[in-house]
Amino acid sequence: MDLILASASPRRREILEHIGADFRIIPAVGPENPPAGASGGETAIALSGAKAGEVAAAHPDSVVIGADTVVEVDGVLLGKPRDEQDAARMLRLLSGRSHHVYTGVTVIKDGRAVSRAEETTVVFRTLTEREIAAYIATGEPMDKAGAYGYQGYAGLFIERIEGDYFNVIGLPLCCLGRLLEQVGVSLL
Repeated sequence: MDLILASASPRRREILEHIGADFRIIPAVGPENPPAGASGGETAIALSGAKAGEVAAAHPDSVVIGADTVVEVDGVLLGKPRDEQDAARMLRLLSGRSHHVYTGVTVIKDGRAVSRAEETTVVFRTLTEREIAAYIATGEPMDKAGAYGYQGYAGLFIERIEGDYFNVIGLPLCCLGRLLEQVGVSLL
């Protein structure tokens, strides 16, 4: 079986490597166009489906995994920050409150697509302006939804999570395993 991860995310790659999956990486390159008015879960599914579909079209005999993560707070979706000012805005918005992380996962095999969004609640402690500036100076928030990476420095800000740890990093393993089973594939 040829398993393809349709993502350039180093975190998704690390998660699959950690469980010993045999896969290759072929990132989707198309534009990310979230559907207007969609919820966080719907947006994550649509974007993961677009990524998986793009790569599966070029590799129809492979099993393709697409994933996309979005952060939602007060009904506002936060993707990757455009620049440092946008990252600071996002971190201020998340400071001292809870928000939701959605990762949409799509698996395509033999033209059949199955998708699901996983939801995890994350609670941030209150951040100071100095902490926000210092965190942005690390460069870590610039390629992550919501402008933070749980597995890095931002772990210092997170009081607790309710849900799948791997979801917050970008690839919920239990969800992925269930979707793969639906198309007849096991990673064990």
